[in-house]
Amino acid sequence: MFSKEQNKTRILVLNALFITLTFLATMFINIRLPLMGNGGLIHLGNVPLLIAAFVFGKKTGAIAGAFGMALFDIVSGWTLWAPFTFVIVGAMGYVAGLIAENMPGKKVFVYVLAVAAALIIKVIGYYFTEVVLFGNWIQPFGSIPGNIMQIVIAGIIVVPLANGFKQRMGSTNSI
Repeated sequence: MFSKEQNKTRILVLNALFITLTFLATMFINIRLPLMGNGGLIHLGNVPLLIAAFVFGKKTGAIAGAFGMALFDIVSGWTLWAPFTFVIVGAMGYVAGLIAENMPGKKVFVYVLAVAAALIIKVIGYYFTEVVLFGNWIQPFGSIPGNIMQIVIAGIIVVPLANGFKQRMGSTNSI
């Protein structure tokens, strides 16, 4: 259907689109909560990340998450967090996409499992990031509720929509 060059261009454009959507949703659709630690930022950047992972696969999910949210960290004054975000959120997108691509079963349950895996990666990844950055094993617990809330909200939005997006994309979803 697409030539090799057209497919490379299509992949590049889709990745750039989802990096941008992830960055913008993180930057501009957020609420700061008065929680201790760094768990007080609730944003919708996980929505385009999960859509990218479910509809276009693990690579696009990883790229959208890693670059989109690390870019947010760099431009919003959280620069120290950017390398950690790159790895943690990239892993979230990759694993969510991997589960969505390969797990048999009813898609809604597969997507819920993928969201749960992303949640575990986020909570554990950022907990240990805060331990490293702050040298404290207790303070990072304050960030866990915000991290859970981010992924749960994204899952509530994405899980019902993902199958429809995937069906509309037809056979063009494997990049």
